[in-house]
Amino acid sequence: MYEIRQHDVDTAAPAITDDELRRRWAQFHGNIRMVSGNRLRRTIGRMLGDDTLRYHVARFFGRPILRIIRKIRGTKKPEPTSKVEIDAPEEVYFPINYRPHLLPRPERSIEALRSEDVTIVRVDDASSAESVIAVLNDAVESAVTTWMLIADVADAPGDARLASEVLLTHATPSDDVVFADEYGPTPYAPTLKSPAVGPHTLLSYNVVGRPALIRLDTIRRIGRFSPVARWAYEHDLYLRLSEADATFHHVPVLLLGGRRPSAFQREHIDDDTARVVAAALSRRGWSGTVAAGAFPGLVTWRIDVPTPPPSIDIVIPTRDRVDLVRQCIGAIKEKTTYPNYDIIILDNDSIDPETLDYFKASPYRVVPCPGPFNYAHIVNRGVTHSNADFVVTLNNDTIVVTPDWLERLVGLAALPDVGFVGACLLDQDGRREHESIVISPYPQHLRTDSNYWHADSFVNAVRDVAAVTGAVQMVERAWWNALGGMDEELRVVMNDVDICLRSHVRGRYVLYTPDVQLYHHVSSSRGSLDPLEDRNRFIRRWDIFGTFVDPYFPESLLLLGETMYYKFR
Repeated sequence: MYEIRQHDVDTAAPAITDDELRRRWAQFHGNIRMVSGNRLRRTIGRMLGDDTLRYHVARFFGRPILRIIRKIRGTKKPEPTSKVEIDAPEEVYFPINYRPHLLPRPERSIEALRSEDVTIVRVDDASSAESVIAVLNDAVESAVTTWMLIADVADAPGDARLASEVLLTHATPSDDVVFADEYGPTPYAPTLKSPAVGPHTLLSYNVVGRPALIRLDTIRRIGRFSPVARWAYEHDLYLRLSEADATFHHVPVLLLGGRRPSAFQREHIDDDTARVVAAALSRRGWSGTVAAGAFPGLVTWRIDVPTPPPSIDIVIPTRDRVDLVRQCIGAIKEKTTYPNYDIIILDNDSIDPETLDYFKASPYRVVPCPGPFNYAHIVNRGVTHSNADFVVTLNNDTIVVTPDWLERLVGLAALPDVGFVGACLLDQDGRREHESIVISPYPQHLRTDSNYWHADSFVNAVRDVAAVTGAVQMVERAWWNALGGMDEELRVVMNDVDICLRSHVRGRYVLYTPDVQLYHHVSSSRGSLDPLEDRNRFIRRWDIFGTFVDPYFPESLLLLGETMYYKFR
């Protein structure tokens, strides 16, 4: 499992001073300002400064005016497409500043280049899967090198050689697979990969791809390439390597992948991918189903509900706002198909008579949570009143869309290596406003309708993530208690991200599923509460803007404001 560390408990790490904290914030805001908007906006940003009184006053009065202007004018984003020529206009590139011709040529390290280190096996994807796998296994048997690299016979010989040389310079003795980002399958958007190979993301699609150096002894140890995997032979190999605790090493350099366009066609890969993923679920003892996903080579996999269905408590914090509570609970009752759930309403000093009357008439438990608003404390108190096997934290401003939402969430949350599971949240207009939380360089909601508008397998997969929002997340109650619940010193914000990261530290993954959807009226109850002290405490704990790296988000991407940028190296 990719290591995530808590900076504030690492005694070897120096404390982050107030001056350093201010410097990091200023640099972050400055970076956003310099890449956001037009020249006038950037100039005004320099004049106002970052986190100054005049900045906040201007923002308070200016944001409503800008909303009105945008509403009148309307906004239009380029539609992502998989059929774009190399001379495509600028606005279709993703990330926005990505241009293939601007990338520096990877450097070669002469000391590491020994031809006997790598066997390049050229396969013909135009032939049969059986013949390709036979060629690969013959090479595994006969090769006397340390590594294997797979390339297509149609590729230029120099491309595979360069890829092997670049990857070899980054290989370490402990690595089993060394892989890079790759160009294609479309010229306007590279395939960018994460530092860690999430084992659950790998079930959804082949996140390793090509080019990749694979240690030959490791291939032999796990039983070589499987003939029954057919065209998903690499995906199957990586799944078995993951199960064998192999070490994957990602190199954030763009190289030619060596895969033909046919490798990305449904008729070529979908059935074989579903078969190898179903086999992987079976090897792990997980009962579930697998079906073709939204993109070639992507599958949707679903874990069956344990037998008997575990009990689930849905805890809903609120202060008054009976309109939201009634709507939230009404949707749960109307839509939910799961048989074994209950609801706990967490009342944070409601005084509205209509709300109090609703509580009195409610068939559900109402737990008093008095005192100033502290989301972490309120939810912790709610969980202590639960005896259920699993708990869902649910904002009162959410509306269930997916009828079998609890079945899908509990199937994933009940896996032995999973801590938290989150869902896709939609805003009032049906636009996706939460598809996991990415930390690049600061925790922000991933949203394919705004900041990640490129449609690909990554955002459409059931996948490992750094964190999911507390607006809707499921967790085993015993695991919540083992973590000590949310940090109540993070009163309003970052408490949900923090507990997810602590789950990683303690050895359980956090998953996001796009297959569960809810509407979310953002901060309808909390309002504008957003204390800086919460954010600073979180930054200090995890060394945000410093050493922290999101293990499950492409490390060549940088999210500044509402825009994704490519990190040129």
